[in-house]
Amino acid sequence: MNHHASKQELVITRVFDYPVDLVWDAWTDPSLVMKWWGPAHFSSPSCKIDLREGGSYLFCMRAPESFGGQDYYSAGVYKRIVPQQRLEFTQILSDAEGNAVKPSDVGMPEDFPAVVDFVIDFISKGDQTELIIRESNWSPGPMADNAVTGMNQSLDKLAASLV
Repeated sequence: MNHHASKQELVITRVFDYPVDLVWDAWTDPSLVMKWWGPAHFSSPSCKIDLREGGSYLFCMRAPESFGGQDYYSAGVYKRIVPQQRLEFTQILSDAEGNAVKPSDVGMPEDFPAVVDFVIDFISKGDQTELIIRESNWSPGPMADNAVTGMNQSLDKLAASLV
């Protein structure tokens, strides 16, 4: 993690035993995103993606009944797309229509970032893909640690969904 003043960049690297086109599709095809989005025991009942620079997305993550069963939405805008190589996008917490909501309005702590900037590199290594995810604007602390844990759990689900 790189610390910049009071903010840090989270970096997660993962190698998948699948070619880059499959891993790319898992991030860009709504029907595939719904198979893995969200940490362990969460589901994704809906996903909309307008995959173009300036296009937006809206992902839904549903908590398990044991956690209340509520839906959480995240939305954002694609800033840069290099097919099968790089995705750059913003992420905000939103309502079901993609309108921004304050993180505290959905039970997140005050240090939860209003906007997270993502850069995801897809590096082809033959029949494998190295994925490097960078998330910016996190304050050091438990929420950033939870973000890393949640993303790693999501990536575990992504790997299992490609079988």
